[in-house]
Amino acid sequence: MHSSFLKSKIFAAIALALLSYFFTFPMVMFHGVLNDIHKDNYVAEGKASAKVWEFYNEGRYKSNATPKEAHNNLQEMIDSGSEIGVASVPIWSVSLEAPNYPKEVFPMGIPVYFHFDGFSGEVHEMNTINHYIGMDPMWIGGQFERAIGMYALLALSLVFVYFIAYNKRIFSLLMLIPVAMPLIFLAEYAYWLYWFGHNLHNWGAFNIKPFMPTVFGDGKVAQFITHSYPATGFFVLLAIALFSLLAVMARKKAMDLSSDTQAS
Repeated sequence: MHSSFLKSKIFAAIALALLSYFFTFPMVMFHGVLNDIHKDNYVAEGKASAKVWEFYNEGRYKSNATPKEAHNNLQEMIDSGSEIGVASVPIWSVSLEAPNYPKEVFPMGIPVYFHFDGFSGEVHEMNTINHYIGMDPMWIGGQFERAIGMYALLALSLVFVYFIAYNKRIFSLLMLIPVAMPLIFLAEYAYWLYWFGHNLHNWGAFNIKPFMPTVFGDGKVAQFITHSYPATGFFVLLAIALFSLLAVMARKKAMDLSSDTQAS
């Protein structure tokens, strides 16, 4: 086997490991749990899904309304009625600052984190703020994307497995999907920001003109200062894209050399 074939498999294996650890595994393990919690049909004690949630949420932001003693204990968070986010790694973060949210109480403003399969952070408070300007709650957007997210990542994992196992050009073409993942996420994120900002309702306490929320950087909406920046998961997506691209390039080099050898 040409060394470039081996390199392509190693690069693809690294990308698959990153995808599985940060996204696919926690999404699969926590799938449907939030729905069960909302229906009062879930007991965390002894559940593998609870252990996974607690492992991935170690050190993450918890709502100010969450009792300190409940931090990172899913059952105690459920019992205290605390806001619970998903387990997968957040990809993007947004926060709002306003005079009625003093820095000493909300040092990060009102933060919300976007994941492949849902949200975390001060989701309820953010939806309340959005209501004042006539904006729909966040769950309205991206419902289809969240519904298929886990299955799409499982299918993508199969692409990696087949790429590693077989030297077929079709799998090299399919590997361009993980290469494009950061751009796909940004395009989806920007589209839904545009949709929310241009589909305001007249039941808001403040009437403002349709606007495009800030995709990246700092902005201003009414009396709120906004911050929108990538979170840990986006940098993981960039790493997955890089290793996937390296895998494709190494595979192309190996297949080109094999073709030249056979032709000679």
